[in-house]
Amino acid sequence: MGIAMKHKFQTVVTSLVILVSSSGIIGCGDGKNSPEARIRILHASPDAPNVDVLVDGGRVLEDAPYTADSGFLPVDAGRRHIAVNAAGTDTAVIDAAVDLIQDTDYLIVAAGKVADIAPIVATVERSEIPAASARIRVLHAAASASPVDVYVTASGDSIASAQPVLSGVPFRAISDYLTVPVGSYDIRVTLAGTKTVAIEALGFPVDAGLRATVAALDAAGGGAPFTLQVVDEE
Repeated sequence: MGIAMKHKFQTVVTSLVILVSSSGIIGCGDGKNSPEARIRILHASPDAPNVDVLVDGGRVLEDAPYTADSGFLPVDAGRRHIAVNAAGTDTAVIDAAVDLIQDTDYLIVAAGKVADIAPIVATVERSEIPAASARIRVLHAAASASPVDVYVTASGDSIASAQPVLSGVPFRAISDYLTVPVGSYDIRVTLAGTKTVAIEALGFPVDAGLRATVAALDAAGGGAPFTLQVVDEE
């Protein structure tokens, strides 16, 4: 699915402040010798206000707007308490315990509208990518969209007779990784079982060694126009 990590379908991060303590982040242990994992947080709740993200009571993101992506943050492995609060308040919209395994990377997505917000937690696969290939997965995080099909074709090809590479993907589902050769692709997301395109990215280049999650998102506030956001996992 032809997507380069350094490209995005929209400008996604504004006024994002990453707060990192001198010991790395926060968590159990002394912050120096404790086994670590890494987390990457995406604010994908379209009608939520800017948020703060706390791990074990300490802020790791502050005043993050919709679609903000934290990059990977080191935390102590083990059971961590992760909260997402309305920015500058103690009002939690997500309050969850997450078990983090040493030397493992996680993508944590705050998904859904405020009334139904919940975390999606997915590990990042770190196996070697074949030469001249890329590794991509798809996350349906568009709260207002029904299940979708995903088409990946050579640039300029029609989807009229094509079969989707992923079918009937429901909201909050994340696919397995797809391994694709380098090249230029058209990516289209349609309503499941139809050729009605909801999102498309045409002529998008795939670079060798790409590893990323492509997230389908609502517009700010919820609903169309839907967009795709590339989450760089390197």
